[in-house]
Amino acid sequence: MKQPFLKADGLVKRFGKLLAVDDVSFEINRGEVLTFLGPSGCGKTTTLRMIAGFERPDRGEVFVEDRCIVSVQNKLFLPPERREMGMVFQSYAIWPHMNVLENVSYPLRLRRMKESEIREKVAAVLELVGLSGLEKRPAMLLSGGQQQRVALARALVYSPKILLLDEPLSNLDAKLREQMRVELKSLQQRLSITVIFVTHDQIEAMTLSDRLAVMRHGKIEQMGPPQEIYEHPKTPFVQEFIGRVIWLEGKVVENGGQSVVIGLSGDEGAHIRCDTIDGKIKHGDPVVIAIRPEEVKLSMQKEGEGFNQLPCRVETAVFLGDRYECQLRFGATTFTLPTTRAEAISAGQKVCLNLSPDSVRIWRKDGFPSGQ
Repeated sequence: MKQPFLKADGLVKRFGKLLAVDDVSFEINRGEVLTFLGPSGCGKTTTLRMIAGFERPDRGEVFVEDRCIVSVQNKLFLPPERREMGMVFQSYAIWPHMNVLENVSYPLRLRRMKESEIREKVAAVLELVGLSGLEKRPAMLLSGGQQQRVALARALVYSPKILLLDEPLSNLDAKLREQMRVELKSLQQRLSITVIFVTHDQIEAMTLSDRLAVMRHGKIEQMGPPQEIYEHPKTPFVQEFIGRVIWLEGKVVENGGQSVVIGLSGDEGAHIRCDTIDGKIKHGDPVVIAIRPEEVKLSMQKEGEGFNQLPCRVETAVFLGDRYECQLRFGATTFTLPTTRAEAISAGQKVCLNLSPDSVRIWRKDGFPSGQ
């Protein structure tokens, strides 16, 4: 059986009365990109800092290549500089009084490498991140994208076993962030380096990751490949946090075993037949249904009185160049639906949303957390 490259077991971290990380365990294979994704305060950065050695866990262990680097029960703690990990911080942590060469070479000088070896390694890594020729440029004169590349070069220059990225793109503007996502993915593939990435941005997570770990309240709610998590969320929180979703409330009015019919609140004539159910949903249960906007087919009117047709009114329609963002109302519920330019609609118009039975996800209302 293949052994994981890194294994974390039962990590716990408290800050006073706050339980920041609650029994988190995971494994990473060599060359894999694992992303911790979640809202602010969910524990993802604290988890990363425990792996890096910047925070001491209150409980748990971490192994790299079967070597234990931290074990609370065995009172073992390897300091950060001995963990062979490179880290890029959200703020980049570039020294403003140094130029590019001095910033990038700093970790090598701490390791007392020969000057010839330092020059060789720095030249190679600057070429790798596209900064060749800027060795003498002061840090204060670098753009945001250049600072990000300097931080990345500094983390890679001593050939770490694992690269840790703490929201490294969050301070960049939208266009540069998109460019850097592509560059990071290309760089990781060229180096085949193991990466742990932390972000609250789902697009970054989906673009860069082999697997996602979606976190909430200090715990991992779901872990798996991006497509699996998007298409098969295990909780309402994961369903909403990954991608867009339309939420509607209703009650089970028919249960046929393999499918159910939901009578929707707000329109007595609207019923949804759903094939994707679990055995816990019974006749009469109040439920919440989730629909991905891309699964919706828009039409200008209802086609008969069949199931899975939602009559809606257009509240607003905003032109965004390549699409429209439409605010629709169904009963007392409003939601946003992106439409193509070919489906141009205007405020006040009546439309109908058509759904396929296998595109609807049902959640029991009594298990639906508040604040979703």
